[in-house]
Amino acid sequence: MSQHKILSLKKYRDGSFLPVPRRLSDRIRPTEKLAVLGSTGSIGTQSLEVACDEGFEVVALAAGGNVEKLAQQIRMFNPAYVSVRDEEARASLMRLLASQHVPCPDIGVGRAGVVRVAQWDDADTVVAAITGFAGLEPVLAAAMSGKKIALANKEALVVAGHAVIQLASDSGALILPVDSEHSAIWQCLMAALPSNLHHLILTCSGGPFFGRQRDELAHVSVEEALAHPTWIMGNKITIDSATLMNKAFELIEACHLYGLEPEDVGVVIHPQSIVHSLVAFKDGSYLAQLGSPDMRVPIRYALTFPNRSDRSAYTSFDLFDVDKNNAWTFAKVDEETFPSLRFARKAWRDGGMMPLVFNASNEEAVKLFLDGAIRLSQIFDFVERALVDFSHMSSIESSTFDDMMNEHHRVMKRVREYAHATG
Repeated sequence: MSQHKILSLKKYRDGSFLPVPRRLSDRIRPTEKLAVLGSTGSIGTQSLEVACDEGFEVVALAAGGNVEKLAQQIRMFNPAYVSVRDEEARASLMRLLASQHVPCPDIGVGRAGVVRVAQWDDADTVVAAITGFAGLEPVLAAAMSGKKIALANKEALVVAGHAVIQLASDSGALILPVDSEHSAIWQCLMAALPSNLHHLILTCSGGPFFGRQRDELAHVSVEEALAHPTWIMGNKITIDSATLMNKAFELIEACHLYGLEPEDVGVVIHPQSIVHSLVAFKDGSYLAQLGSPDMRVPIRYALTFPNRSDRSAYTSFDLFDVDKNNAWTFAKVDEETFPSLRFARKAWRDGGMMPLVFNASNEEAVKLFLDGAIRLSQIFDFVERALVDFSHMSSIESSTFDDMMNEHHRVMKRVREYAHATG
């Protein structure tokens, strides 16, 4: 066992640095006033549904360019402050609100606007649901400000997990996992002392191409890749699910959230998406969290923790529905066809800024695939090539956000060059 692992496990077991609540008895300030980063996306809109159900006051919103949906949210929640992508979106939003006779809140723009939402004074809780590297800076800002962070952005921990955890620990911020898998693990871990943990098992639907061979992935269409069999998500995360990059990011997240190493985190294919993840304890027992594939469940749990709202009259999940739940199956991940987990383990072990390289190369490759410029299988090729070409970044231990952003764009530029060279 490495010295790094010994220290990590010690920190998990004594709770000296992890901002994820470990006991139901932990004193957690209740959510009352909410800020939502990525409010017009899939997780953002579902978070606002939960806010409406629970009676939370929504005080600040950050969106991109979907001003029509943002205007609807402003009408419904009357936030004091909103942020949009650029001045053009700001002007469009102001015109739209004026035409609908809706009072216009204070409107911010770009990076500064998003950070202001993340640090909004009145907000006790921030839903971090901006996809990709763009979600990192506001997560850092929320962690620095001591907020409760309902974390749905995977990339923040993948790229800068040590910084996020340290800032949260210094400020008293809490991280409440929103991903269904990490919510499941979080819930199961509270059933035993930290010293009783043996390992974690992340479940994975397998995406639309479970059972396919590597050469078959070269010919799938964007539409096929976006047709996830169980979950309804945004385009980027849906492609990441098809390539299992999503699960690779979750593996790195688990290492940060629970102070573990990659060998302590297993992954199994579970196409039914009913068992959301499992925890194995030292006595040989396993605990799993089950439920329908509905992101509002983990969102609600994060926002209402340590309580559970009574939604029994609204849930559609029936464990004994034979037609839907007659069989649950589990299978090993085919890492020859889907090498994403191998890439994640390498990036983690190489350290430094290699997780940033991993994330940036995938982010650009996914964009190229969605634009029809490359094949799905080339996502793996380009990520693997970037991990080799930028291996020198393993020696860079820390960096400012602006430096990380520059490196992020440099890696993405290199991936575009790969695509251009392959024609």
